[in-house]
Amino acid sequence: MLRDFRKPLILMTPKSTLRHKNNTSSLDQFVNGSTFHRVLSDRISKDLKNKIDRIILCSGKIYFDILEKRNSEKLSDIYILRIEQLYPFPEKSLSEELKRFSNADFVWCQEEPKNQGAWSYISTLIVDELVKLSMKHQYLEYSGRVPSASPATGLAQQHKEEQERLIKTALGI
Repeated sequence: MLRDFRKPLILMTPKSTLRHKNNTSSLDQFVNGSTFHRVLSDRISKDLKNKIDRIILCSGKIYFDILEKRNSEKLSDIYILRIEQLYPFPEKSLSEELKRFSNADFVWCQEEPKNQGAWSYISTLIVDELVKLSMKHQYLEYSGRVPSASPATGLAQQHKEEQERLIKTALGI
């Protein structure tokens, strides 16, 4: 509002995320020089940083499901990295995070079927970063639904089972 031009902010989020208990911010986080973060890092203690074996990259609501399962299973060797801006691709921000974990495995997790969502766009961009950084593992695993003509099965129980399966796959359990 202080600029002499308008730049729209477009957020695409499901309603369930708007009221999620872990998806909140204090007013202080919006003032006094705050900025938009293209990549959101995980909150882990510094002593666990060297014990990270697996990095899960994701975007959106799936993060909360992965986080909940990781915490309930008490998995301390998994780091969750959220890419909050898909385009333009946040190459610099992502590289800064990834280079801290040179020996880890990398997984992209999404709720959408493989032929939908961000996978087809972002997978090569992430692998390019892994190669540029000379990471030990220069590939990206996929954890999500199989290709499909529709975004969901239409059956609540089957959707729930698929969701549980893709989260377990992402976590490697």
